[in-house]
Amino acid sequence: MRFELSMTRLFPAVLWGAVAWSCLPFSASAQFGRNKVQFDDFDFRVLETEHFDWHFYPEEADAVQDAARMGERWYERLARSFQHEFETAKPVILYADHPDFQQTNTLQGFIGEGTGGVTESMKNRVIMPLAGSYWDTDHVLGHELVHAFQYNIAQSSRGGGLQGLTMLPLWLIEGMAEYLSVGRDDPLTAMWMRDAIRRDELPTILQMTRDTRFFPYRFGQALWAYIGGTYGDDAVTEIFRRSLRIGFEGAITQVLAMSTDTLSVRWKEGIAEDYLPLMEGRTPPEDAGNLILAPSTDAGTQNISPSLSPDGRFIAFQSEKDLFSIDLYMADAETGRIIRKLASADSDPHIEALRSL
Repeated sequence: MRFELSMTRLFPAVLWGAVAWSCLPFSASAQFGRNKVQFDDFDFRVLETEHFDWHFYPEEADAVQDAARMGERWYERLARSFQHEFETAKPVILYADHPDFQQTNTLQGFIGEGTGGVTESMKNRVIMPLAGSYWDTDHVLGHELVHAFQYNIAQSSRGGGLQGLTMLPLWLIEGMAEYLSVGRDDPLTAMWMRDAIRRDELPTILQMTRDTRFFPYRFGQALWAYIGGTYGDDAVTEIFRRSLRIGFEGAITQVLAMSTDTLSVRWKEGIAEDYLPLMEGRTPPEDAGNLILAPSTDAGTQNISPSLSPDGRFIAFQSEKDLFSIDLYMADAETGRIIRKLASADSDPHIEALRSL
């Protein structure tokens, strides 16, 4: 299970929230020439809680109270996990929805539909919109606050500064944020792991570090879930702390008393033990029916979100068939023949709002 990612090995100065669209190639032409347009003036107020200053505007007045409770709850959990406390209250800038968030002047550049939140290192603040459900808001907030703790620990006297953080791979940083905000039991990550072990494509730690084709959020979360479930969550946070000073390979050796190669082997054995028995006796997809959406039928290599028409004759799906964008197509449900393009990112910027999962 491999996806082309436009990510580098080194950890960026700004952490972008985890999102499903991160594993898909966005339209280069759709991004060109986009400038951030501010349609509204936001009358920000501040709600002060014990560990955060919540910046909001009147349209969010009711929801900010709930977000603040979520944030303080996350703080207590993460402070216990990391054995670390903030010295001062951290700002959290909340927007009522994603279109408002895209107008923010706290961040440079255009913010795409797939960005769920941002944590800044130098200004020690989180910027994010409220999501469509409390679960999603709680998840994104928890994910970003893990990053806030990571930054704060790196900048502390024992952390060694942000330089050590910038040298850590994305699977370590983003995978930890997903693990600590979602937990060990995550149906989405389980789906990725089942597919990877079935195809014998579960990466080693070295491959995750060097090969950008392996999505760091999902595989990183799964590796941390294995470490936490096997050796305890104290091992998770201790590896992070030591990684800041001596690198992740040395930290794994010190904390777990094994090399990264050995850990990779044991992780793969654990994934196989968890998922392979569940797939025994099941019919492989290629034996259950014909593949109708593939390059051989003039579709792309990534064809997702299929939806069958009520009469069963047609199928709508998203594909990168035209290389530079994810577009919406209609095909014959029997043959897979592309009938026409229904919508394109080149002509309709709102197509990014379609959920792929």
